[in-house]
Amino acid sequence: MTWDHVRLPPRRREAHFGDRIVTCFADRPASVPQVLAAAVAARPDAEALVCDGLRLDYRSLQARAARVAAGLARRGVGAGDRVALLLDNRAEFVLALFGCLHLGAIAVPLGTRLQAPEIAYILDHAGARLVIHEDALADRLDGERDAVGLSAFATLEGDGEMPPHRAQEEDTAVILYTSGTTGRPKGAMLSHVNIVHSLMHFQHCMGIGPGDRLLLAVPASHVTGLIALILAAVQGQACLIMLNGFRARDFLELAAAERMTHSLMVPAMYNLCLLDPDLARFDLAAWRIGGYGGAPMPEATIAGLARALPALQLMNAYGATETTSPATMMPAHLTAGHLDSVGLVLPCADIVVVDVDGAEVAPGHSGELLIGGPMVVRGYWDNPQATADNFVAGYWRSGDVGSIDADGFVRVFDRVKDMLNRGGYKIYSVEVENVLAAHPGVLEAAVIGKPCPVLGERVHAVIARRDPGLQAAALRDFCAARLADYKVPESFTFSDDPLPRNANGKLLKRALRAQLGG
Repeated sequence: MTWDHVRLPPRRREAHFGDRIVTCFADRPASVPQVLAAAVAARPDAEALVCDGLRLDYRSLQARAARVAAGLARRGVGAGDRVALLLDNRAEFVLALFGCLHLGAIAVPLGTRLQAPEIAYILDHAGARLVIHEDALADRLDGERDAVGLSAFATLEGDGEMPPHRAQEEDTAVILYTSGTTGRPKGAMLSHVNIVHSLMHFQHCMGIGPGDRLLLAVPASHVTGLIALILAAVQGQACLIMLNGFRARDFLELAAAERMTHSLMVPAMYNLCLLDPDLARFDLAAWRIGGYGGAPMPEATIAGLARALPALQLMNAYGATETTSPATMMPAHLTAGHLDSVGLVLPCADIVVVDVDGAEVAPGHSGELLIGGPMVVRGYWDNPQATADNFVAGYWRSGDVGSIDADGFVRVFDRVKDMLNRGGYKIYSVEVENVLAAHPGVLEAAVIGKPCPVLGERVHAVIARRDPGLQAAALRDFCAARLADYKVPESFTFSDDPLPRNANGKLLKRALRAQLGG
């Protein structure tokens, strides 16, 4: 099975990043600013952005981004400098993003739920020249670091403009930090060629075009929000609608009022919409495509959506920050017959399933998924060891166990890397375990996923206590000061005995999950 049912631009093989040969779209924008320029040229007066009462057309969006670029330049920011964005889902995020790219600076989006130690590490590692931040989050920043709060954003924007920087395709446009198995995040370098190919995949395979209205309800700072919604809307010359903070009722009200056509959310968010008792009263007739990923969609949720919104077409997608969002996507007309699959390999992507020795396995057999293509990032910022460990011959080692059947449908069975998925937020257990282990009352800690019908998994910690009087509340407070709130364990099991290990000393998390009933 292929994408023959979709009219795709011509493709060809090209060399990129030195030693990679990848399939590319032959006719494509050379950079993300060119994506915006094309939208301005084709639809200057079309609505581009809706957020909290603000409505911008494409001409205005580009002009304001150019003024932000000029303001950044006045503050000493130049091409290649890193500018951190500690901003929620608001218009300033989009303006700052395009302002950075207009100038040739590298945008470094930060999750607004990160705490001070996490933010400090990323700012230092990226060598951020400037931070544009929410006023309410100023206390999470180093007071000596150059920063621009939202209250000063209008000053940053200013009156001047400047010509756009001429970026090369392989230049880094955005650095997105992902949690690492060592407990330290790694900065994936998303280049213009990576981003453009992902945008074209969304445009052609998800059918995003002029007249569509995409609602951003996931964080703008995550790869899904940034690529699949913000920038995909511009590539499709569509309109982006921004929702700051997901609550099902707010989402439904905004979707109805703005005639939303596309969404891309985690399954838990769809489930919460179904639980709204007034769902039937919202006019959602324009809602055409419901993209989802990050976790399997429960069959009960799919059935419920089919009853409540029969015109809604569901499309599963699978990818990661390192693949600049999607590597696979399920054509809408095939979803119902392949509920256990994350879809087909995208037109310019390549996935190889390999065994522990690195040899390709037969169709239908399981192994680790190696992902290649022009969407796969060059590597990690200032981290050659992590790049060498995670990339081989131009392919990214996903750490996921899966298969591809004879018809081309990809399935993902498990995670090689010990990662939890709480409502679409990816959490590496070792990162939480490292924080727990720093508490003086903890002898050792293991973090596992506790099954949850709404969020998929919740964070559960199993603690071998050094201090018999240690309680859950103290550990929650300890973690909350050092981790994003979604990473903080919600439940605990305490033991005064060492945690179970095998003969090689490896922690037996399978036994812990069995005890928990997961």
